[in-house]
Amino acid sequence: MDRVYVELGTPFGRPGSVIRYGHFGRPVIIFPSEYGRAWEAEDKGLVAALAPLVDVGRIKLYGVDAFDDQGWSDPWLPLEERARREIAYQDWITGPVCEWIGADSPGATSALVMGASLGAYRALAIALRRADLFPDVLGLSGCYDPTQWRAWGEPGPTAYATNPTWFVPDLRGDHLEWLRARLHVVLTVGQGQWEDTTGAMASTVHMAGLLRDQGVRVDLDMWGHDVAHDWPWWQRQACHHVPRFC
Repeated sequence: MDRVYVELGTPFGRPGSVIRYGHFGRPVIIFPSEYGRAWEAEDKGLVAALAPLVDVGRIKLYGVDAFDDQGWSDPWLPLEERARREIAYQDWITGPVCEWIGADSPGATSALVMGASLGAYRALAIALRRADLFPDVLGLSGCYDPTQWRAWGEPGPTAYATNPTWFVPDLRGDHLEWLRARLHVVLTVGQGQWEDTTGAMASTVHMAGLLRDQGVRVDLDMWGHDVAHDWPWWQRQACHHVPRFC
């Protein structure tokens, strides 16, 4: 499997890593879980699990850094500042990262975005802003309300704009019609160990309902009571759903 590593400039004081796996196919951006780096999907076995699709040229995987230590996971930052840094991170993805992917995958017009846990939140949040670039989302065991992550401080407009559980019910007009026409979201979660204590099960069901109420195309895929909030299951869920998009 082809593997290419690059570093791109960021607003966070150090370069951001991007790793590409594969030689041809639809781009798939994998957001890591909390504190994850670009190579997390490789270390956790997700790249190997998706290798059959990569090797035949159906997909190219792109792992990216997260910078959570300077954003949502920094306990010293108030909520609004964390949200501002999330927007800066998403702008890094839609700017330098997408420019590099575009040069690396000429002719590609869109990417599937996916992630597990915090990465699932990020995949959905960025797609709701930029469904022109990311019309397909696969969220694995996500928690979609950032205010639940040890947040403090008064919420402002940026916190609102980065919290899908807040802004999705208020979507109206052209942007909502655009999302209805373009976006396809798959949210999957298990009912086993840690899916309840992390809040992923309740948040996933709630988020799917909010999207459905707004007429956005969403599939909720609930797995069994033996399915834990952990990588072996995320591998299986990804292998089950990614072929639908590629």
